[in-house]
Parts: sequence; structure tokens; C-alpha cells
Amino acid sequence: MSTSSHSGVLRGAALVVVWSSGFLSAELGAAHAAPGTLLAWRCLVTAVVLAPWLPVACRLLDRRDWVRQAVVGVLCQALYLTGVVHAAAAGVPAGTSALVASLQPALVLVAAALAAGRRLTRTQAGGLLLGTAGVALTAVADLGSGTALVAMALPFGAMLALTAGTLLQERWSRPPGSSVPLMPGLAVQALVTAGFAVGSAAPAGHLVPPVAPGFWVAVGWGVVAGISSYALYYVVTARDGADRASTLLYLTPAVTTLWAVPTLGRTPPALTLLGLVVSGAAVALLQHSHRCSERVRVASSG
Repeated sequence: MSTSSHSGVLRGAALVVVWSSGFLSAELGAAHAAPGTLLAWRCLVTAVVLAPWLPVACRLLDRRDWVRQAVVGVLCQALYLTGVVHAAAAGVPAGTSALVASLQPALVLVAAALAAGRRLTRTQAGGLLLGTAGVALTAVADLGSGTALVAMALPFGAMLALTAGTLLQERWSRPPGSSVPLMPGLAVQALVTAGFAVGSAAPAGHLVPPVAPGFWVAVGWGVVAGISSYALYYVVTARDGADRASTLLYLTPAVTTLWAVPTLGRTPPALTLLGLVVSGAAVALLQHSHRCSERVRVASSG
């Protein structure tokens, strides 16, 4: 395995582990406060942590860059996190939210193919079907536990927002070298997201935080997981492509359920383990297709 391939594997593994953990922070926080309160304080603390990069953003980014980062921040962070946090408060288990979010690869690959005027290959179609089957297996128990259809619409809407933001992020990162530096870009997005969250929570009187330690544990967990996961997601998107980054999300439902063992005391059912294997096979298939497409593209350009 080449150095670049090895780095890609490490980036992908880190993204899956960290991204999966974020769903647990939403469920833990929902037990202590209204979703608007949790989201507002998570976003405020995140903005404060990333504030040192704002002067850099002011120096390096022009008006167009600020607008683009604001749009990506609203889609990938503000709307996405709102859907996930409110879904947890409505009783949607973390594994189910991860399931819905992981259906994003199908939309990203199809949208990317349509935009490029090409058809999906048999390998890509097979990988998508296999991945969809894998994520469905991991959440059969959750979906059969009486989760309301209206509540399920929340993570679905979050997934659509993340898909749109991902495609825009990749589009605005081309050609290579034109993308906004990672940390200043995240700082701008965090600032916009905090304004969105506070502006949504204030009219409802949800800005006063509870004193429960569990609330602040959830906030801290969400801040660390959020900054790390978005940084990794944008890095993988910029270096490996939106389709590859999104494909890795197929692994998050099973990994989220495994995260729930030590944090929520849930024992994963056999279907979860089977789903992890199936999802892993789908990721391997889609990643293989991606590498083959890259080799063909390089050979054609040469």
C-alpha cells in the first residue's frame, strides 16, 4: 500500500469513529435540556474554541469566500445539527439517526453522476444497494420500536442538508489549491452556526442552561466530536472526493451502535454486527470503484 493510500485509510477510519460518536452526544444531552438549549450552547462553545482563527479568516478570505463558508455552515452544521439534536429529543435513537444520515452516499453519488452526465457503474450501483442493506440491518430493531414517522423526518432533513453542503463544498474546492484553509473556514462556519442556533433558541426562552453535569458533558463531547468530525470530513472531501467521504458514512450506524455499549449500556444485537460486515463490504466495493475511476481518469488525461 502506498503512503497516500495508507493516509487515506487512516483519514477514513478516523472520520468514521469520530463522526459516529457525535450522535451519542445528542442523545445524552436530550436527557437534560431542550434541544434548542443543547444546540445553542454546543454551537456557542464551538465558536469560542475556533475564535482564534477568525482574524486569519478576515485576512485571507474575501467576501465570496465568507458567503460560501456561511452557506456550507448553514447546510452542513446548522441545519444538519438541528435535525439530529431535535430527532434525539423526539426519541429517535442515535443508531437510527446515523442510519438515515448514512443514506447520504446514494444521493451524493447519484447527484455527482448526473452533474457529470454519466451513469453509475454496476460496481457503484451494487455497492450502494449493499450499503443500504447494511445500514438497514443495523437499525431494524430501532425502526420497529415505535419511532414516529414525523420524528424520522428530522434526521432525513438533516441528511438532505448535509448532502447539499457536501456537494457545494467539493465544487468550491476545485480546482486544487482554491479551497479555503481548513481552520479559518471552520471558524467562519462555527460563527454562522452559533448565530443560527442562538437566534432560534432565544425567542423560545431556551438559552438558560441547566446545572446538570450531564448537560455539560454532552456539550463538551459535542464540541470535541463536532470540530474533529467536520475537520476530518472536509479534509476527506477535499483530498479524496465527496463520493468517497460520503461512502464512509455507511459505516456510522453500526459504529454508533457499538459506541452506545459503553455510553448508554446498550448491547448490540446480532443484526448490528451483521450490518457492520455488510456495510464494510459496501465501502470496500465503492472505494475500489473510486480507485478504478481515478486510474482511468489519470490514464485518459495522460
